[in-house]
Amino acid sequence: MNRTIETLESEVRSYSRSFPKVFARAEGSELFDRQGRAYLDFFAGAGALNYGHNNRHLQAPLLEYIEAGGVTHSLDMATEAKCSFLERFAALVLEPRGLDYKLMFPGPTGTNSVEAALKLARKVTGRTNVASFTRGFHGMTLGSLATTGNAGKRHGAGMALGGVDRMPFDGYLGDDVDTLDYVERLLDDPSSGVDAPAAFIVETVQGEGGVNLASPAWLQRLADLARRHAALLIIDDVQVGCGRTGPFFSFEALGVEPDIVCLSKSLSGYGLPFALTLFRPQLDVWNPGEHNGTFRGNNLAFVTATAALERYWRDDALTRAVDRKAELVRQRLGAIAERFDADVRGRGLIWGVDFGSRAAVAGVASREAFGRGLLIETSGAHDEVLKLLPPLTITEAELERGLDIIGEVVALAVNRGDERKPERKPSRERRRVESSKPEAAVQP
Repeated sequence: MNRTIETLESEVRSYSRSFPKVFARAEGSELFDRQGRAYLDFFAGAGALNYGHNNRHLQAPLLEYIEAGGVTHSLDMATEAKCSFLERFAALVLEPRGLDYKLMFPGPTGTNSVEAALKLARKVTGRTNVASFTRGFHGMTLGSLATTGNAGKRHGAGMALGGVDRMPFDGYLGDDVDTLDYVERLLDDPSSGVDAPAAFIVETVQGEGGVNLASPAWLQRLADLARRHAALLIIDDVQVGCGRTGPFFSFEALGVEPDIVCLSKSLSGYGLPFALTLFRPQLDVWNPGEHNGTFRGNNLAFVTATAALERYWRDDALTRAVDRKAELVRQRLGAIAERFDADVRGRGLIWGVDFGSRAAVAGVASREAFGRGLLIETSGAHDEVLKLLPPLTITEAELERGLDIIGEVVALAVNRGDERKPERKPSRERRRVESSKPEAAVQP
């Protein structure tokens, strides 16, 4: 670990511990340390770098804008950069999908988008509680943190976090249980003690929670349940939006159209802070300035976001490329899972290898991968899931190279575990691999 970091930076740091190198530059799907060693990036800024590092198609217009003296900071004043982004987002994202949303700039990060969504849902409905789901992650500020499942993160608040009813996510009680039976029973029973919420907030793929997938049928039933109880449906697409699952929005092929959508991370396309909260026009009941933030006018992010839309979302070429790469990942990880008695889940280019009760395997594999020049993190309630999150623009050769390393380090990590525990539970004959292509999808 770098002495400067150890001496001056707070103990709260985390990723510099997982990846203990000083990085000097980055390009495409690789980071380079001070010594010039390349590291293949299967982390992608926790999903903030869907188009890779220093993408030239985004960098060139950004440098041109800066050199021309373009406005950098503007609160929510109108600028050319902001107008261009709004026009292109409407033309390239909303209109082709038949979506009618107002756009709100809540502040520059994902948690800002979630806070605005929760506040708006409460304002519209007049209700105080929202419903969130087990193992969900929605941010680190108090409102979004209250909806987050992870106990360690919630306890960091140092105070009680209220206004939330926790519900079981799809599959949380096993494959044979539809968890919405439980939710529906609670809401239909006036003596259950659980009132209808202002909103349900949900991720279609729970990234931090362990790459847990909500099925199309489950999401469609949740949307119907929300309508019947006059609650809003908020989809948190902060990590899995902007093409991560293939389409621009993760819910596009799942047969639902949410009332509110939260976007951030790869929205700028360049790793610059940028967030949006989208909502149906009839929900736009804000008073001027009722929700604001000093850095909600990040014009540099407007420029790169517009360039990303122009480059990658004029057609479906990126989506088709992600689908091809997803099939490659599914096959390769499926073989690893079969060999080492693990589960594999994923969609698009977010995948997890779940080692269940052998949680230490994922951590050892991540550390060993870094030693071999691959950045990959863990997720899940016990960090039991090795989580793949490469740039969408990664080449198939780079993807194959990273998957080769994963196979090597998983073998090493499992063998270490076998040395400590010579009596292993026999492998199951068939491991479940959840597909990147959702079944029974219906267009909204």
